[in-house]
Amino acid sequence: MLTNNDIKGIIKNPIEIEYMRENGKIKEYIKPGITTYEIDRIIEDLILSYDGAPSFKGYEGYPASSCISINDVVIHGIPSKDTILKEGDIVGIDIGFFKNRLHVDSSYTFKVGKINELKEKLCETTKKALLSAISVAREGKTIFDISNTIQTIVEKNNFSIVREFVGHGVGRELHEPPQIPNYRVNGLSKIKLKKGMTLAIEPMINAGTKDIKIDKDNWTVRTADGKPSAHYEHTILITDKNAEILTLWDL
Repeated sequence: MLTNNDIKGIIKNPIEIEYMRENGKIKEYIKPGITTYEIDRIIEDLILSYDGAPSFKGYEGYPASSCISINDVVIHGIPSKDTILKEGDIVGIDIGFFKNRLHVDSSYTFKVGKINELKEKLCETTKKALLSAISVAREGKTIFDISNTIQTIVEKNNFSIVREFVGHGVGRELHEPPQIPNYRVNGLSKIKLKKGMTLAIEPMINAGTKDIKIDKDNWTVRTADGKPSAHYEHTILITDKNAEILTLWDL
């Protein structure tokens, strides 16, 4: 379990924060009928146009610039020329952006045309959980406060929380301490948030069971029961007041 001393080394200085704020200004474009491969190419071109680099490409062997996860895919969906978005899908677009030796990480679940009521409620609940968690994230609060906020909202709406993947620190590395579970864990109340920390908060919420399975590609994570999943993520800066969102998804 991390202590406050463990996280002192990952607190960023003001110059680094300015770079990260610039890195977060990335928007995505998506439309019905497009392949996930085409979306990934658009994302990579956009990142390069900002003189950045895709954080995910080549990371532990990952083959693309973004993760594109449709319906029952929780995270890490690999873009493909054979996968075409259709009316009624929900699609999570997860992006890492690297510039000036710093990363930001963000995700948004898009609605492709008109979606059903279950998917609508799932997306809205996941967004609410993320924004509510960000609202309690400030200096002096703890990781537990974030985790507790997310779990309370999700379970009140009868959805489930993926346990195997969590939020994290982000900045000099794509994944830094501390880990940020989306559910309550004993001991997290001892890890206090400090001004200057940058965190990626990312609830991954399933409509059915919390259980997952991984495809043979060793990347694609799906819900075990085939029901849909939603994923929203912001990189935030901890301050002594309200946290500042460094990524640009409009929730």
